[in-house]
Order: sequence, then C-alpha cells, then structure tokens
Amino acid sequence: MADEVKLLSLLGSPNVCRVEIALKLKGINYESIPQDLVNKSADLLKYNPVHKKVPVLLHNGKPISESLVIIEYIDDVWKGVPVLPQDPYEKAQARFWAKFIDDKCTPAILKAFGMEGEQDATEANGQLQYLENELNVKGKKFFGGDSINLVDISASFLAFWVGAIEEASGIQLVTKDKFPKLTKWCDDFVNCQAVKDSLPPREALVAFFKGRFGN
Repeated sequence: MADEVKLLSLLGSPNVCRVEIALKLKGINYESIPQDLVNKSADLLKYNPVHKKVPVLLHNGKPISESLVIIEYIDDVWKGVPVLPQDPYEKAQARFWAKFIDDKCTPAILKAFGMEGEQDATEANGQLQYLENELNVKGKKFFGGDSINLVDISASFLAFWVGAIEEASGIQLVTKDKFPKLTKWCDDFVNCQAVKDSLPPREALVAFFKGRFGN
C-alpha cells in the first residue's frame, strides 16, 4: 500500500515551507491542505491539540507536529537525499545550529525590524555574525557543505522572508558589506529547485509586510 502523506499548511508560513522543502528534496508526493488559523479546522485541533498551529504532517493518518521534528521524521522514514548528516557529531552540530536559528537568530531579527516592539538591530547583528562565521569555517556553498541540510532549511526565513521584510520596511539588515557569506548563501539557497518550488510568491509577502509596517 502506498504511503498517504498530507500536510496541514498555510501559504506564506516559513515553518510550513521548511517541511515542503524536505518533502520535495526526498521526492515525496503529498497533499497540501491549507488551514485558516483564525477559524481553526477540526483536523488542526484534532491533530495538533497542544499548539493548534501548522505545520502538521499526516503520514498514513498519524500526526507529527513542529517543523524541525517533522523534518527529522521525514529523514528517518524516507531514504534517498539525506537532510541530516550521517556522522553522529555532525548531526549533533546540525541540530545545534537549527535550534540556534529558532531560539536566538529569528527572534533577534524580528526585534531588529521592530516587529516585537522597539526596533534594535544590535542583537541581530551579533547572531547573524555567528552564522557568517560558521559559513566561513565550512568554506562551502551551504551550511550542509555542497548540498543543503537541516541547518539550511531551518534558515529559510533568513534566506527569503527577511528580504521581503527589508523591501517592505525600508530597513536593511543583511547587507553584502556586513555579511558577504550570508548574502551569497541566501542567493544560492533560494535558487535550489526544491526550495524555489516551495517558496510563496514574493510579491504577496512584500504586500503583507507593507501592511504590517503601514506603508
């Protein structure tokens, strides 16, 4: 019997985009089921009763929630293109940087744009410098080396959404003079086919963020 794979999704969500990239890298056929987070569906409340948010992956009717957890599940179940390193140390490092992006980098970026109160880019610049340094140490095209891995996918918000926020707000955060490795990585990442096929329309994102910034 073929696997039944469904994704409770939301257009424009960077966390949903993460899961879609992983699914496309693996060549997994899936059904995307858009959700309304204002009027939450019975399925969303049933399959993610704790957080009540997307993404939720349904594999043969069994739910998995939280984007990074889902990506690791996908990598465990479907072989082929690996998303996590096979070496235990490298795998631990990938998990560390993915958590760093969620816990430290993304909140600081939102603060830099004033999306969580007063605008302050000091912390964001420091966190982004850690990523810049990591790319320098790797000396490769991606955080995953020559191909994208969990860390690259985790940083999807930085690669695509931040540019849309910059355009909408007029605030420049990730500039080539400050972060040459990161800006090159952003370009390389968004031009990967699996990534391009997963990203929402940029124009719609810019329009959404212009509404947030009152422009």
